[in-house]
Amino acid sequence: MTEDNAQRAQLIKHLEGGLAFASIDSLLDKIPFEKLDIRPEGLPYSFYEVFFHICFAQKDILEYTISGDYQTRDWPDDYWPSKQAPADQKEWESMMADYFEDRRLLKDFIRDPNNDLNKGVVNSKENSLLREFLLVIEHTAYHTGQLVIIQRLLGVYDN
Repeated sequence: MTEDNAQRAQLIKHLEGGLAFASIDSLLDKIPFEKLDIRPEGLPYSFYEVFFHICFAQKDILEYTISGDYQTRDWPDDYWPSKQAPADQKEWESMMADYFEDRRLLKDFIRDPNNDLNKGVVNSKENSLLREFLLVIEHTAYHTGQLVIIQRLLGVYDN
């Protein structure tokens, strides 16, 4: 395996959950739908709200990185939901599917050796592909920790 391929494989591993933090996959399987809207005492957000934020940020960074028609979003309004929970199970399942599809697109983009990780992204020559991929990883890891805390406070965390 070349050094470039090893670097790409490592990025993908961390995108999927890394080595020092839980994977989103393992947490989504454990949260009951009826607890998605609960804001544990002392916390300003529910599991749903944090996961929505993770999804939105990942999609935003993906579009910023590879889309020629990227539109800047309003911070913080667009990045956080206006409600504490999805309207129904179908909306929740759709959001999870969208998250994993966007993550798959990121992984495919990372795997492609024609994409120079050190080049600027489509919408900015100041920010490299590598920087944006690391941003997704760091942001997801940070908020995954919050999801773990919420699950613990709700009594549904199982490591």
